[in-house]
Amino acid sequence: MLLEIVKYGNSVLTQPAEEVTVYDAELRDLVKDMFETMYAAPGVGLAATQVGICKRIFVMDCTSGKDPDRKFTVINPVIEVTDGEEVDREGCLSVPGYFFDIERPTHAIVKGQDVKGEPLVLDVTGLEARCVCHETDHLNGKLLLTRVSPLKRDLAIRKIKKQMKSGEW
Repeated sequence: MLLEIVKYGNSVLTQPAEEVTVYDAELRDLVKDMFETMYAAPGVGLAATQVGICKRIFVMDCTSGKDPDRKFTVINPVIEVTDGEEVDREGCLSVPGYFFDIERPTHAIVKGQDVKGEPLVLDVTGLEARCVCHETDHLNGKLLLTRVSPLKRDLAIRKIKKQMKSGEW
């Protein structure tokens, strides 16, 4: 089932998400729906907060479904290690139509659990490292707008507010 992706302006996007403690059929269904929503958007990652659920869950597939071994669900993620730096163009499903040059690590190691509650460690580079950091930011209540200069952020927010007033947002 497709879920509604919430946009900038919704308060759930600025709240730190709560830890997941129950690994049941409801959680598995949510993860399935998050993947379906992410692929339909289309995107390469989606945090539960982006669909209005304040739980520490994200899904990602930087291959857009081409490599099932690179399809990940990370629950209660904690980024243990980051290194390297790269500036690249980044967008967000909760800030549609806006793209910014964002500095992110080129390598990340994240620990968490899978959908069954089993320990999970991802050691990722490139776009996957960028995605892990982006989605973990969401779960910590941060949007990519917090990663841009105050001037670029203010300009984007003014444009978004204009879009909100006109009903385009």
